[in-house]
Amino acid sequence: MFSLITMLGDACPTIHVVDVGAMWLGAEHLAYKALFKAGIAKVVGFEPVQVECEKLNALQLQNHSFLPYFVGDGSERTFHLTNYSMTSSLYPPNEKVLKLFNQLREFTTTIKTEQVQTRRLDDIPDIIGADFIKCDVQGADLDVLKGAEGHLAKALVVQVEVEFLPLYEGQPLFADVDTYLRSHGFVLHTLEDLMGRAMKPLIVNGGLDKPVHQLLWADAIYIKDFGRFEKLGPADLLKLAVILHEVYGSFDIAQFALYHYDLKTQAGLWPEYMKQLTGQVPTLTPAVG
Repeated sequence: MFSLITMLGDACPTIHVVDVGAMWLGAEHLAYKALFKAGIAKVVGFEPVQVECEKLNALQLQNHSFLPYFVGDGSERTFHLTNYSMTSSLYPPNEKVLKLFNQLREFTTTIKTEQVQTRRLDDIPDIIGADFIKCDVQGADLDVLKGAEGHLAKALVVQVEVEFLPLYEGQPLFADVDTYLRSHGFVLHTLEDLMGRAMKPLIVNGGLDKPVHQLLWADAIYIKDFGRFEKLGPADLLKLAVILHEVYGSFDIAQFALYHYDLKTQAGLWPEYMKQLTGQVPTLTPAVG
């Protein structure tokens, strides 16, 4: 895959990233790692587990800042700290479901609860832009999105963890998140990291973390509705093309965004992109309604 960032050179835009649930697992695990490695991501992240937030800030990553806020709908909630920090949540672990599957209950045991005040993304002045919103907060993702309607109106891509079974009591599921984001002008682009576990007592090929078929959670990627690209400004179309190409390898929709960019700017990026992508000068153009 060639680099669209390199192709654009000095014209490559900065991508503003909001990372909710930013616990550091290494650069290779970042949802926006291609943007991070290229140095074009400006990130505001949120990690409510204090020790984990301190680790993030200790990294002193350029153009990154991390805040120890509980992000949600702005209400007071109960935070359930678990024996494995990554599974902590504003919703209580659903032991009735977790105990059915291998290696879930063992890593999702509440060891402490505390009352916390959540903050809406729309109310946090540290966020000056949100082109790409990544959300992974163990069942409370829809609460985060509902507190970010202002940012969603301008966001281009949302990557959100979704669950297909209630791993936490009372949590919204994939269908709820999907309905909400569609109502705000997004379409489902793809599902990544589809995960599951085998139901006990079966163990698949000696791996406790391996599924048979039952899906439990995944990362759902939503993008601004490509049927309405003509409503986006040139800057947003260029940013969207960069994210789609570099982060997801979604060349078909990236080129469609660049085509709309050229319609507005006459910059000539689309034929250059298609030539680098296919090795040929394009003779056909996209269908535009």
